[in-house]
Amino acid sequence: MHNALTDIPGIRVGHAQDLDALTGCTVILCEAGAVGGVDQRGGAPGTRETDLLRPMHLVEKVHALLLAGGSAFGLDAATGVMRYLEGRGVGYDVGVARVPIVPAAILFDLAIGRDDVRTDAAMGYAACLNASAVPPAQGNVGAGTGATVGKLLGMAHAMKAGLGTASIHVGGGLIVGALVAVNALGDVLDPNTGQILAGVRAPHGTPPPARPGRVSGSHSPAPAAQGPFANALSVLQARAAQNTPFAPPPQNTVIGVVATNARLSKEHTNKVAQMAHDGLARAIRPAHLMADGDTIFALATGDVEAEVNTVGSFAAEVFAQAIVNAVRAAEAVADLPAARDFL
Repeated sequence: MHNALTDIPGIRVGHAQDLDALTGCTVILCEAGAVGGVDQRGGAPGTRETDLLRPMHLVEKVHALLLAGGSAFGLDAATGVMRYLEGRGVGYDVGVARVPIVPAAILFDLAIGRDDVRTDAAMGYAACLNASAVPPAQGNVGAGTGATVGKLLGMAHAMKAGLGTASIHVGGGLIVGALVAVNALGDVLDPNTGQILAGVRAPHGTPPPARPGRVSGSHSPAPAAQGPFANALSVLQARAAQNTPFAPPPQNTVIGVVATNARLSKEHTNKVAQMAHDGLARAIRPAHLMADGDTIFALATGDVEAEVNTVGSFAAEVFAQAIVNAVRAAEAVADLPAARDFL
């Protein structure tokens, strides 16, 4: 076990990126086929081939997943993944050809680096060539190359985030792993302590005073600033108190995958993707906004008998840990500091 998605036999991960343009993509290869599922909860998704993952649709197994930067332009990278798989004779047999099944999701990173360089088919193909079963690099790589967090007060108060992975050996041979590119509007927290690890930086480097009052429906005081962080909920609460309109910029989206070696039906695999969003909500605040495209895929390779509720419960845990690992591994870029600069 290496605390990585690739701890699951049959899963390979590859990155490709342009460090000047600050964009890239990550491919998750499962060439033998894995039952696929998806749960999309953001209000502004950018996805490909997600309808076929839902119950009552014909295709059950996928051959790869793609996570990419570049906003909707980045969906083109899936063409390169398909080309790679077709060249290896991998795909859904339709008689006259084998069609690789490659669902994909993208995040918005055009506001950092260069916005005229695209995450394209060539980059998707390169990610496949780089794929291996060794623990994948984390931080400013692949789909996390241009990922940022803490944009609630604008990019001047944002921070660099990235890509992270994690896994857990549940017992009885059952393994659950996750990989995620973290590109959120607000804060990333350690779900075990509530500490903000990365997020909205306070103006002028000085945290604003906590506003009086209580969170609606709670007996807890209003969320307070933490160190250099403004606390996203404090910012939202202050805006609400002042009747300030809030229109989140469409520059956010957390995309990722949970995978397991469990034997699951298509319905159960979709349920695991749904439960994994609990981990997203524990580690990112706020989440699932109208301007987010938050999407989690799920893969089940079918090697071990396991019960879906157990798999889903640990999918949430491991997804939250992958989010934490993503911001801890990120490195500062230009004027954007990273969590390691404060912790």
